[in-house]
Amino acid sequence: MAATVEARWLEAFSTILDGSHLFQPDGLATAVGEALEPLGIEATIYLVDEEQRTLRPVPRPRYPLPDPKPVATTVAGQAFAMVRSTPTGDDGWCVPMVNGTDRLGVVEFTLAADESQLRDGTMRARCETLAGLIGHLVTVTSHKGDFLAQVRRTRPMTPAAEMLRQLLPPLTSACERMVISAILEPCYDVGGDGFDYAIDGARARIVVLDAVGHGLAASLACGVAMSAMRAVRRAGGDLRAQARAADTALTEQFPESRFVTAVLAELDLEAGRLRYINAGHPRPLLLRTGRVVRDLGEGRRMPLGVHDDVEVAEEDLEGGDRLLLYTDGVTEARDAAGEEFGVDRLIDLTERHATAGLPAPETLRRLAHAVAEHQGGAPADDATLVLAEWSPVAARRSAPYNLTR
Repeated sequence: MAATVEARWLEAFSTILDGSHLFQPDGLATAVGEALEPLGIEATIYLVDEEQRTLRPVPRPRYPLPDPKPVATTVAGQAFAMVRSTPTGDDGWCVPMVNGTDRLGVVEFTLAADESQLRDGTMRARCETLAGLIGHLVTVTSHKGDFLAQVRRTRPMTPAAEMLRQLLPPLTSACERMVISAILEPCYDVGGDGFDYAIDGARARIVVLDAVGHGLAASLACGVAMSAMRAVRRAGGDLRAQARAADTALTEQFPESRFVTAVLAELDLEAGRLRYINAGHPRPLLLRTGRVVRDLGEGRRMPLGVHDDVEVAEEDLEGGDRLLLYTDGVTEARDAAGEEFGVDRLIDLTERHATAGLPAPETLRRLAHAVAEHQGGAPADDATLVLAEWSPVAARRSAPYNLTR
């Protein structure tokens, strides 16, 4: 019987892989479902919405569409938040679906009533491997059409947000020595904020940006600055060269003057030496053992778009340190009475989440929602958070099931 089960699982994986080259976005869920039928297993794919509040089911023709599942109050939401497989009861698992370490959603596996492998770990491991494959296929097939993007959205996205979203890297990436995670709000109307990163060998480069103004013009300015820095970085240019390239690109493309504040940072993953430039941006916060120990206030220059040059600042990190970068839309968010969210509130919540041992992307998700709840209504400005942790433990905490067993 065991050999037969193994053979049926191998056949299911082979069926999915053999057909994956030609999958369309709207056919992925159907193909997975058909491959699992001989095993007596149902798989429902849920994608997290752009707001990261609700898991939304991917429709399958001729099958009833399940209700969306709130992240905050459901088993599936718990699996997504903590990046850990969670049993649904006696008949299945909710398994986080990731691409690398970027959280995409959850796959809910419902097993046949006589499936005894539920409790021995073997079935869970197979479901986790399959969820990992589905996560990769979601990423690959998404670019072929609009279907999966439409599943994730609860309303239309502005042209400014649509353009900027295409320039950004995944919200979360990790290697053996660190994890970088980011979140942007408001996700459907973001204009001037952006972020970028690259992890190569023993170096991690991180940028957070905030273009002055709103709408498409601000989005264009952010995109120009980001692309100029990315091009120079990929040609081997250092932090100062990247900043100068952004200055030149902005002055060439926007004769009427258009400024972008930014922090450009580079971390030596072996020595823990952080080098950074602050171009008119809020000061990053350094956390150590779960507490904010100081802000990083050196290396200051004028915003990008104003030709300026400074010496690069340096800071020695310790293993497990976290670096929190943010735009002023976070701390300057106001409630109905006009009270700002403020740096102190940001520090307090960040420390609380650090103490709770949350994965980096979940920490940012909760911080972003706290900012939104403080405002109550539509935000007056974009709000971006980037969290980088230099720690093998952090990388494992943000990694999926199959990397931590």
